Amino acid sequence: MPISPLNVERQRLEDQRQGKADWRLWGPYLAERAWGTVREDYSADGEAWAYFPHDHARSRAYRWSEDGLGGLCDEQQYLCLALALWNGRDPFLKERTFGLTNAEGNRGEDVKEVYFYLDATPSHSWLRYLYRYPQRAFPYQSLIDENARRGRDATPFGLIEADAFAENRFWDLEVCYAKASPTQIHARISATNQGPEPAELHVLPTCWFRNTWSWGQPHADLWGDAAEARARAEAQHLDTDPQRPVIRAIEPPSGADWALQSEHPCLGTQFIYGRAADRERPPELLFTENESNAKRLWGGENASPYVKDAFHRFLVDGDASAVSPARTGTKAAACYHLRVEPGSTQTLELVLTAEPLDTPFADSDTLFRTRRAEADAFYQHLLPEAEGADAQILRQALAGMIWSKQFYHYDVARWLDGDTITPPTERRQGRNRHWRHVRARDVLSMPDAWEYPWFAAWDLAYHCVALALVDVDFAKEQVELMLSDRYMHPNGQVPAYEWDFGDVNPPVLAMAAIKVFRAERIQRGSGDHGYLKRVFHKLLLNFSWWINRKDAEGNNLFEGGFLGLDNISVYDRSRALPAGYQLKQADATGWMAHFALKMTLIALELCVEDPQYEDIAIHCYKQFLAIAEAVAGSEETGTPSLWDMDQGFFMDLLETPEGAHRIPVYSWVGLIPLFAVEIVNRRMLNHAPRFERLLKEHKGGLFRGSYVCACPDWENERGERLLSLVDHSMLPRILKRLLDEAQFLSAFGVRSLSRVHAKDQNLGFIPGIGNALIDYVPGESISPMFGGNSNWRGPVWLPTNYSLISSLERFHRFLGDEFTVAVPCLGGKRLNLNEIASLIADRLSNLYRHRNGERVPALSGHWPTDDDRHWHDLLAFHEYFHAETGAGLGASHQTGWTGLLANLVMRHYQRDVRPWSGLDSGETPSLIDEIA
Repeated sequence: MPISPLNVERQRLEDQRQGKADWRLWGPYLAERAWGTVREDYSADGEAWAYFPHDHARSRAYRWSEDGLGGLCDEQQYLCLALALWNGRDPFLKERTFGLTNAEGNRGEDVKEVYFYLDATPSHSWLRYLYRYPQRAFPYQSLIDENARRGRDATPFGLIEADAFAENRFWDLEVCYAKASPTQIHARISATNQGPEPAELHVLPTCWFRNTWSWGQPHADLWGDAAEARARAEAQHLDTDPQRPVIRAIEPPSGADWALQSEHPCLGTQFIYGRAADRERPPELLFTENESNAKRLWGGENASPYVKDAFHRFLVDGDASAVSPARTGTKAAACYHLRVEPGSTQTLELVLTAEPLDTPFADSDTLFRTRRAEADAFYQHLLPEAEGADAQILRQALAGMIWSKQFYHYDVARWLDGDTITPPTERRQGRNRHWRHVRARDVLSMPDAWEYPWFAAWDLAYHCVALALVDVDFAKEQVELMLSDRYMHPNGQVPAYEWDFGDVNPPVLAMAAIKVFRAERIQRGSGDHGYLKRVFHKLLLNFSWWINRKDAEGNNLFEGGFLGLDNISVYDRSRALPAGYQLKQADATGWMAHFALKMTLIALELCVEDPQYEDIAIHCYKQFLAIAEAVAGSEETGTPSLWDMDQGFFMDLLETPEGAHRIPVYSWVGLIPLFAVEIVNRRMLNHAPRFERLLKEHKGGLFRGSYVCACPDWENERGERLLSLVDHSMLPRILKRLLDEAQFLSAFGVRSLSRVHAKDQNLGFIPGIGNALIDYVPGESISPMFGGNSNWRGPVWLPTNYSLISSLERFHRFLGDEFTVAVPCLGGKRLNLNEIASLIADRLSNLYRHRNGERVPALSGHWPTDDDRHWHDLLAFHEYFHAETGAGLGASHQTGWTGLLANLVMRHYQRDVRPWSGLDSGETPSLIDEIA
């Protein structure tokens, strides 16, 4: 279908898809933190935070990625551009955000900075970022000391409590990027003095090359294998010498104060031009090399006097000899010294371009106005009805998703074996040793650019649900990358996350795959069956891995460890039980039932165009029935059900030599089986007659003589069929607990652990585990069971809430408005399932909605409340939320899966995605309409 000419940004995405223009060449791919990561860890003990601490970052060249403030880079991260700052009081130049390591505080792995992703378009044609910088000395040491002093029962100590922003003595540094073309980017850096007195600030727009020349093999970091690299380089007429790139000063053109030219053997030539509003105070150009300062770090000798921390030494230490007098290097900055009156702003401008420009700033004003207006039109089209808080939530949530697209580079075989750095022998038996095939060099959607500057597979699946609202092609590529041979293990396992690729995350990529397919079908008018086939074939490998590896006894009851649900069990489920003991997990089994139904659905979708997929649809559905049979249990074999008939809830089952014992915990573990619900529509059934006959053979969920699940032998008025683990008699019993504010339902969504455990904590003696306790802790966990930033025993988190809402919508579509449930939180008032889904969705959205002029709940306790002028419209999207207050917890910029708030805001207006054409057609597809 033609793309509406009214939406210029959508046209850019279409040009990207058709290969007409590479708008993704430059983007916000520069991490907030590259120190303390697994990739940079060459230690014997695997303590990544300790091996490469923040104190080393200014002096030590990274090997795998780069970081910076409000920066951007090309998609291979050869050339980076970012801010550096000095307020005249800090002990070192601020080139990156600071935070605590795992062992340094009561809430380790926590960034201690204030910054916001204000706006973004998916083509990166428009980007806005705000960094808030104290005018006082940044309290580095007090942040470390005070957090070390506090216990787990105390709140983390941050910049607000440290009075870093008292009396509004801070700088607001806003960075805006506007693309004139895919290879020409204009930037504006605005420094606003929010304090009561004149203040001075050094601003250093900095560009540098990632250090690839020290890898020792020509262009090997491009493709991993040296021989292959050389062959491909020669075929592309690239220089096959390990040539060092260079940045040099050149004569500035008209209207510019300074100019740089960079040369890179792969990226080619780039020009950077700069000017300031105050032309009477031109900056000083500084040059050095992006090389480690071996003398400072290890007491060794430097190969060159010009090293990575030269600008710090020049500015803070006053060492003029630190910078290169030759005005060339692999790192350069323009050092501006600003003096700004209170309430005033000074602006610097840059242009990065692949072609030389005679008057680089001639059209800047028009460009910035145009790109901002186009961004307004893009988001207005996405949800015209939204205004006020909802429009802000939608836009800033999606901005965070876009800013969290990051360059990720990790060649595991090379990392294990070493190159110029020889790893210790212990590494051969250490982290990720079974994942030598992983060769990542891609732009990925990451949970958070500081706390989680690496991909997590199940997080990424939920990211794709939000990203599909604005860039369905990027979402599709993310799903395909996780299932590609460079990521997925040959045995079919999907890598979990950088710290342990072999860990097990919930199998939700099939959910993401079909979700993205359907989003594209609505947006473009047709789905990409080629994409769906490719991912389906890979998903079959992963499906088989789960069946063969995580069902130890072949009885269709699954294990998977903690499955991302930290601290909602009575013990660390990733640890082995004694011999003869085995935990059958209600959540792992529920996830597998969900996976089986998604695979069934994808196969039936493909069967509409290719009847050969009907066989695999039948196979996947029979696997679902086998799982349902195991969940239901069998009196003949003496196998108990995971469904506790007396309590009306699913529970883990511990099998011991003496028999089976239920784990009487009320948590997401027992709610996840609700996710195993799908609707097969008449269009699919018309193309799969044998599958339809199979449904009749197993009418009512009949399987091997028993009724094991809710697959009723009737169709709704649209001719649709319901496939579900939970039937209409079980659903009200679960919802009675879920919708009770004394149990699961909070004012801000569904808790991860029922509030009944605030009183009922002692579970008694459980064989193989011992005396078991479980505490309802609505905020940060008091247990160190899962590491420094241990969490999720009681709080609200978005991904499972979103999946629950989606499942309730599917139940409602089949059962209709007449099926109602008494809702305890409404005094027993009966609501249909769509109304219940709305009730939960609105409570989640209320985390970021202003009510009665008060601060939004998610930010309560984070920002000062006495001056809304400076803090009112700034949203930080947290990892999870306090179940009683709604306060944001965990990673403070994890728009990642919290970006699902954008989908929930869309849902509030009964729309989850919008067609890209036919803007006046009145089409309003809701979340569930995607199955039609």
